[in-house]
Amino acid sequence: MSKQIVTIGTRGSRLALWQSETVKAELEKAHPHIQVKIEIIKTKGDKILDVSLSKIGDKGLFTKEIEQVLLDESVDLAVHSLKDLPTELPEGLIIGGMLPRAEVRDVFISKDGRKLSEFTANDKIATSSLRRKSQLLAYNPSLTIVDIRGNVDTRIKKMNDGHCDALVMAGAGIMRLGYTEVITELLDPEILMPAVSQGAIAIEIRQDDETIQEILDKITDEETQIVTMAERALLRHLEGGCQVPVACFSQVNKDQYKMTGMVASIDGSRIIKKEISAPLQEASEAAIELAQSILEDGGKEILDEIRSI
Repeated sequence: MSKQIVTIGTRGSRLALWQSETVKAELEKAHPHIQVKIEIIKTKGDKILDVSLSKIGDKGLFTKEIEQVLLDESVDLAVHSLKDLPTELPEGLIIGGMLPRAEVRDVFISKDGRKLSEFTANDKIATSSLRRKSQLLAYNPSLTIVDIRGNVDTRIKKMNDGHCDALVMAGAGIMRLGYTEVITELLDPEILMPAVSQGAIAIEIRQDDETIQEILDKITDEETQIVTMAERALLRHLEGGCQVPVACFSQVNKDQYKMTGMVASIDGSRIIKKEISAPLQEASEAAIELAQSILEDGGKEILDEIRSI
C-alpha cells in the first residue's frame, strides 16, 4: 500500500526549514503511513531586506504567499513561527495544531561578551522590532538602537562586520539553530517582555480539511495551544500587530494561568503594564479582559499615536 503524501509549505530560511523538518519528523513518527514533503515558498518579507519592518507593514509579511498556495490546495499545511501570523487569518484558514512551545525569552548577543547592563550610548544595539526598541529605551534611555534585517546568520555576520555591537533576538530561534554558545544572556521578561506567542511553531490548515486536522491532533500540545491563543486574543483586542510595541508573558502553574501584558510608546517613555490571573481553561477570556484594562489605562492613547505616525 502506498503512503499518503502530505505537503508542507514553508519559508526557505534555515530556521523556517528547521521548524518544518521538525513538524515533518513528528508527523511521520505519529503516522507511519504518511510521507511528508516540504515545499519552499518565498514571501514578501524574504524579498525586501533593505527596509525596516515597521516601514513596510506587517499584515502577512512572512505568510501571505504561503497562505495563498494553501488556499489553492497546492500544499496541505503551512508551518510558521506563530508570532509571524496575523491574528486575523484569511477566510477558510485556521491554526490546526502546534508543537510544544520552546524558549519564550529574548536573548542579548554582544560581540565582546558584555551584558546589556554594561552598554552605554557609545554602543549600538541592533533590532528590527519596535517592541524591543521601546523596552530597551525604557530600561536605559541613553542606549543607541539601530535597525537590522536578515536571518540569524546574516545578523550575526553584520554584527561581526561592525554594523552593531550587540543583537537582541528571539531565544528560540537561536537555540533551534544550535547557536546557544553565542548567547551573552537571556533577558528577564521584567526588562524585555517577549512578543505574543514567541517560541511557538504553528501549523496552518484549510478549515474544511478534516483529514489533515485529525492527523495534526496527534502531535498538538494542548497547553501551548491554550496559552498562545490567549496571547493572540490579547493582541487582537488591542488591534496590534508584529510591528506595534505590544508584549506579554504567560505563566502556567498546574491549572492556573497568569498573564502580564504591556503596551509601550516607541521611545519607551510611557509603558502600560498590567497582569491578570484565571483558571487555565479561561485564559483567552482573561486575556481580553486584560487588554481592555490596558486600553482604558492609557494603552489606547499610546496605540492611536503610533498608528497616526
